[in-house]
Amino acid sequence: MILDQGGLPFPAYPVMIVAAALATNAGEPLTPILFAATLGALCADLLWFVGGRRFGATLLKLMCRVSLSPDSCVGMTRRIYGRYGAPSLVIAKYVPGFAAVATTLAGESGTRLVRFLLYDGLGAMLWACGAIALGAIFHEAVEVMLDELEQLGHIAVLLLLGGLVAFVAFKWWQRYRFKMRIRMSRISVAELKDLLDAGEPTILDVRSRERRALSGWIPGSVWADDAASLDLPKDRDIVVYCDCPNDASAAVMAQKLKQRGLTRVRPLAGGIDAWLAGGHPVEREPARERASA
Repeated sequence: MILDQGGLPFPAYPVMIVAAALATNAGEPLTPILFAATLGALCADLLWFVGGRRFGATLLKLMCRVSLSPDSCVGMTRRIYGRYGAPSLVIAKYVPGFAAVATTLAGESGTRLVRFLLYDGLGAMLWACGAIALGAIFHEAVEVMLDELEQLGHIAVLLLLGGLVAFVAFKWWQRYRFKMRIRMSRISVAELKDLLDAGEPTILDVRSRERRALSGWIPGSVWADDAASLDLPKDRDIVVYCDCPNDASAAVMAQKLKQRGLTRVRPLAGGIDAWLAGGHPVEREPARERASA
């Protein structure tokens, strides 16, 4: 469960389907499987939640490095979680690329433990119910499949391993294509500082509004989430930044702007984290404005 929820190709869902099918064929109750699967998923999610609370963005970036999901998963998850909050955990396991980091993000964003356990527990139960229902409904088909695999012997193991390798290769290829799509030159923090000292570059912040308000923003930057709605000058440098692995969200936005004919646009290498690590200041909303928001 821990590996599965971390975005690695561990087949937890098929295991539950098979277990439910075998229990149905044997006339055994399905409740113990539901309880064990829900508790296992909740315990695994709780570990990622505690890790997110303790290590924050560092763990999120690590997860995206080892996960087969694209590096844009953090940015996407932040937007969904920022909009819907803890209730989004109810359907997190059914959203590709979301479940892998949602529980860690819940801890990193300061979600209360009781609230997390409530919604994540409900989501884990619904997720387990789906697998158990499939196993119970198609128990005869599952039994036939298991019999066929038993007859194949070692060949069955090779087929299963081959399927797993093919799945991992396909996901890796998707991730590789994404990285190639966002491959472009970056601007360093030092270069951005020189631009700010020399003139007025256009700086776009593509993080969620919640993240922008929480950690502040590079002085003079403008929040942007839709390239089509931006009216930007073509004769000025444009810098885009985010807070996700490999500057994925910033690079995607930069690519969209380049497609509109804006050639002087680059993502900021390392995003807001690199800016803060360099000891540079950020702007924040006045305390009174935050309190009234």
